[in-house]
Amino acid sequence: MKTSRTHAVAGGLLSLAVLVAGCSSAAPEGEPGVDKTASEGSPSGSSTPTVPVADPEHAVDPPPKFKGVAAPADMLVYDQHPLSDDLVNRIKKAEGVESVVRISLAQASIQNELIMVAAIDPATYRNFTPSNAAKLQEIWDRVAGGEVAILPELKSKLEDDEGYVRLGNDADAPRVHVGAYSPQAEQIDAVVNEKWGEELGMRLGNALLITTGIHSPAAVRKPVEKIVGKRASVQNLDVVARLGLDIDAVQTAFLTGGSVAAAVGTFSYRVLAGGRIAPDPAWVNENIRSEVVPILGSVTCHKVIFPQLRAALSEIQGQGMASKIHPDEYAGCYYPRFIANTNKLSLHAFGIALDLNVPGNQRGTVGEIDRKVVAIFEKWGFTWGGRWSWTDPMHFEMNAIVDPR
Repeated sequence: MKTSRTHAVAGGLLSLAVLVAGCSSAAPEGEPGVDKTASEGSPSGSSTPTVPVADPEHAVDPPPKFKGVAAPADMLVYDQHPLSDDLVNRIKKAEGVESVVRISLAQASIQNELIMVAAIDPATYRNFTPSNAAKLQEIWDRVAGGEVAILPELKSKLEDDEGYVRLGNDADAPRVHVGAYSPQAEQIDAVVNEKWGEELGMRLGNALLITTGIHSPAAVRKPVEKIVGKRASVQNLDVVARLGLDIDAVQTAFLTGGSVAAAVGTFSYRVLAGGRIAPDPAWVNENIRSEVVPILGSVTCHKVIFPQLRAALSEIQGQGMASKIHPDEYAGCYYPRFIANTNKLSLHAFGIALDLNVPGNQRGTVGEIDRKVVAIFEKWGFTWGGRWSWTDPMHFEMNAIVDPR
């Protein structure tokens, strides 16, 4: 029996909370909170929109009435680059493959945790989600109308006070209005339409969801791996549901959201014991450097961070505040590993975050770090974790490209 977040939809998760900021009707706990003004007068499942278009600039045609049977995805193929039509057609014909849908995948960093964002066609992707989500027209009308649908358990972490999610840590990352909370295909935390995918800089069509019907995903995996080769990730989603991660698969780290994400680059990696990862050596050789900076001495980070890091530390030193940063309490920058006790990467895995004065700046505290130091880092294009909903005051991460000249 599957026990993943996608399939464990009894109780609260069975209820899909569809909402519109400022005008959603209240619903009893455990029942869908559907905006009545949006759905009255137009039957759910009709080919005309059942809800107002929230973002005309990013809207696409609304999906037609749900047809067929929802069959949650059993496998995921994910690459750094778009999958060719020929490769997709060959996978379609592979023994044991019942149906496929092409989507776009990337990760957005929110409060130092990467969430998986998919850009999808609501008319086709919905059939690969749990039945209760697939059949509820309002979800897919809202995604078509330019809003984002996210997992219910991520509401408190992702949504701001105005009902938006910033898809990326970059200062210039787009904010997308939350239209619905609903289960998604396994591995996917949030979905937007394909027009948003283009704006987010995603590699369009770089992933494929597969259903195997009566066939075991384990039996279908080898034929699919033979088709895609070693470059792409082929994951069995039933394994992900049980273990949280398919450790036998090549994984892909691809940031989206703004100029910093674009500068950092994309890499594949394999999972090692003890929560560690082994990134593609070519990406590491191209991007990770050990260099000397003021106050801290030699640090190992992504090359893109050094001009701004030097500028921030030089200004701190120049203002006579070098003693406010304790080199012996510096906890590093580049960590090729998951966040402790999770299967999620942080921006440390990309080498664009650093932890300072660790003992007095633990998670969930206001932190002891000098706020003048914070202000200088923020001036030079860094986000401070002390401003997050669950604070991390030791943590600074690059969120903008700033020319130090």
